[in-house]
Amino acid sequence: MSTALRVEGLTKRFAGVTANDDVDFDLRRGEIHCLFGENGAGKSTLSSCIFGFYRPDKGEILLRDQPVQIASPMDAIRHGIGMVHQHFVLVPEFTVLENIIVGTQRSGWRLNAAEARQKLRGICDGYGIDLDLDAYVWELPVGRQQWVEILKALYLDAQILILDEPTAVLTPGESKVLFDIVRKMCARGMSIILITHKLVEVMQSDRVTVLRKGRVVATLDTPATTPDELARLMVGRDVSFTVTKPELAPGETILAVEGLSARGFWGDAVLKDVSFSVAQHEILGIAGVAGNGQKELFEVLCGVRRPAAGSIRFKGEEVAGMSPRAMMDRGVGHIPDDRFREGLVPEFSVAENVVLGWQRSPKYCNGPLMDREAITGLAREMIGEYQITTRDEHVSAGKLSGGNAQKIIIAREFLHASGLVLANQPTRGLDVGVIEYVQTQLLKKRAEGFAIVLASEELSDLFSLADRIAVMFKGEIMGIVDPRKVTVAEVGVMMAGRRGDIAASKERVSA
Repeated sequence: MSTALRVEGLTKRFAGVTANDDVDFDLRRGEIHCLFGENGAGKSTLSSCIFGFYRPDKGEILLRDQPVQIASPMDAIRHGIGMVHQHFVLVPEFTVLENIIVGTQRSGWRLNAAEARQKLRGICDGYGIDLDLDAYVWELPVGRQQWVEILKALYLDAQILILDEPTAVLTPGESKVLFDIVRKMCARGMSIILITHKLVEVMQSDRVTVLRKGRVVATLDTPATTPDELARLMVGRDVSFTVTKPELAPGETILAVEGLSARGFWGDAVLKDVSFSVAQHEILGIAGVAGNGQKELFEVLCGVRRPAAGSIRFKGEEVAGMSPRAMMDRGVGHIPDDRFREGLVPEFSVAENVVLGWQRSPKYCNGPLMDREAITGLAREMIGEYQITTRDEHVSAGKLSGGNAQKIIIAREFLHASGLVLANQPTRGLDVGVIEYVQTQLLKKRAEGFAIVLASEELSDLFSLADRIAVMFKGEIMGIVDPRKVTVAEVGVMMAGRRGDIAASKERVSA
C-alpha cells in the first residue's frame, strides 16, 4: 500500500508537559489504523496536530510524501483530512442538509442546496446510509447524528478520516453497520485513523500504534497481535479481562422504584413508568444508548431532578423528591457520568475535591473554618488507598488524567456511602487498566453488602458485573434480564426498542 500520511518526529508540549514525544506514525492508503493508549498517552494530541487544532513544536507532517503545513482545521480539510469528534459539532435547530453545507461551500454567497442534496444523495446511496436530509438534527437519535458528522466529511471529499471514539453512542447493531461502511470507505481508497478504548474495535483495524506517556511503544499488524499483548503494551503490565464475581445471595431490598416518571426542561417525558429494585450484594445494570433516560434516572435517584410521579423507597423510607443533600446524608453515593463537569471542581485541589460536599462536616471544620490539616490527612490517605497518581494533594484536579480524576470521585463517594452507590458510566473514556481497577472497586462494595445501580454503554461491563440488566429505551424499561441467560445481541435488540422479559423485575418490586 502507498503511504497516505506520515508523521516524523512530532513533539508537542503544554506548559512543560510533553504530550507527544518524538512520535513517528504512518497511515497507508485504504487501511484502518488504530491509535491505542491510556488516558493521557497522547492519542488526542497527535490527532489534533494532524487535524490542525494544535501546531507541533517539532516534527513534520507529510501527505503523499510531501511536507505540509496544517495550521488550522480548515487547512486540514483543504488537504482532504476530516475528523468526526466524540462530542458532535452540530446545530440541533438545523436540518441534516443545512448542518452539512453551512460553512462548507467554498465559493459564492448563496447556498446551492439542490446541488448539495444531489451529491449527498449519491454518497448515501453509494454507502448504504439511510438518513433523511430534511430532518432536524434535534429529532435524530444520537446514533444517526453521528452519520451527519461522517456525511459532512464525505461531502468535503475527505481521503483521510479521523474517528474519535465512534461507537460511544451506538448500539451493538449500529456499531457493526458503522464498521461495515468504514470497510467500504477503505475499499474505495480512504484511510481511517481510529481512536478507541474498546479492544474489540481495535482488533477490527489493520494496524495499531500503541502510545504510552506520549511515546510510540509499538506499531503492529493487528491480525498478528492479541488483546492481551496490546493491553500489556499500553499499561506496561498484565491486565486481567475477566473479573471474579462471586455468587452472593441478595439480601434485603435497599432501593425500590415503582412507577417513576419525570419530565425534561421543555415538559417532555424523559422517564416513563420506571420500576425496578436492587438489594444488598447486588448490582443492577442499566443498559441503553446514550440519551435514553439513563442520566435523568440517576438525577431523580440522587435528588437533582424532581420526579413527576412514582415512588422511591431507600431502606424502606420514601425519599422521592428529597434534595441531594438529604440523599447524601442518608448514605447514597453518586458517581456522575461527566466527571469534570458534575463530579469535580477542576480548579480545586485533589484535597478539596476529596471533601467536596462534606466540607461543612465537623470532621473537616475547625469552628467556622475548614480544617486544612484534617483535609490534607484524608487526601493523602485516599491518594494511597485508591492509587491516585498525582504529584501531591495540592494539584488541581483538572490537571489529572480522566482515570485519576475518576478515582478521586470514587474515593469520596465510597467514603461516605452506606448502602447504595449510583454509578453512571463509571468507566466511560477510561483505558483498560483503570477499567479493571474501577470494576474491582465496585465488586468490593457489592461484597460488603452495598446495592449498586450501574449504568454503562459498554455491554461488556454489564455482562461482567451485573446480576441483572435493565434495558432502557426512550425513558422506558424494555425489560430486566439475567445476563447469564441472554446474549449481547438480544440486549442490543432491546436497546433499539424491543421489549423483553420484565416479569422478574415486577416480582422483586412487589416483594
